Amino acid sequence: MKMPLVEMRASGGGAGSLGASGGSSGGEDGGSLSDRDLKSIEREYPGGLTSVQIVHIFAERGIRFSEATFRKYVQLGLLPRSRRVGRKGKHQGSLGLYPATTVRRIDAVKRLMARNYTIEDIQRQFLRFRDDFEALERGVGALFSGFEEAIRAPHFDARGRRDLKRELAEARKVADELLRRIGQIERRVSEPHERSPGAGTPGGAEDLL
Repeated sequence: MKMPLVEMRASGGGAGSLGASGGSSGGEDGGSLSDRDLKSIEREYPGGLTSVQIVHIFAERGIRFSEATFRKYVQLGLLPRSRRVGRKGKHQGSLGLYPATTVRRIDAVKRLMARNYTIEDIQRQFLRFRDDFEALERGVGALFSGFEEAIRAPHFDARGRRDLKRELAEARKVADELLRRIGQIERRVSEPHERSPGAGTPGGAEDLL
């Protein structure tokens, strides 16, 4: 049974405006951002982005992607939920941040939708391991950042700190290689088979294009 989707409309372009023709840089399969773009964004925002920033990233590249569509992606489990981060200063409240990889996820989901995959197809196959893998990446990164901060403590002498830095650098290389290999496996396992045009059904992912 396919998941029913409501038609989304929003000023400035809603879900009905997305798809392979959604932006000037989009390809025939609905892709919109190059791998170089995605890596640059992830380096620029290591701490995460707000939903407004994410929508703006697509808008400044001429790709229509509304906040209404963003919220629908989150509701459907296609994107991770935000984490609350406190703002500096008194009475500033907190900010909802999404991991920088969310932009890559949106781009990948749009590609699959343009290839006639349903929401269920994407959730079951493409996203089966993606959340766990991205959580692993973030966890490893946070662990190394914690180690780097800890070895700056004054109770370490110069020699001990130097030895720890060397061991940490070696461990990071091993961890990076492990993550790279796991990522390759995840992509190969999750890579969907090509679907024929028109294979989607009413109420499927194509309703979000």
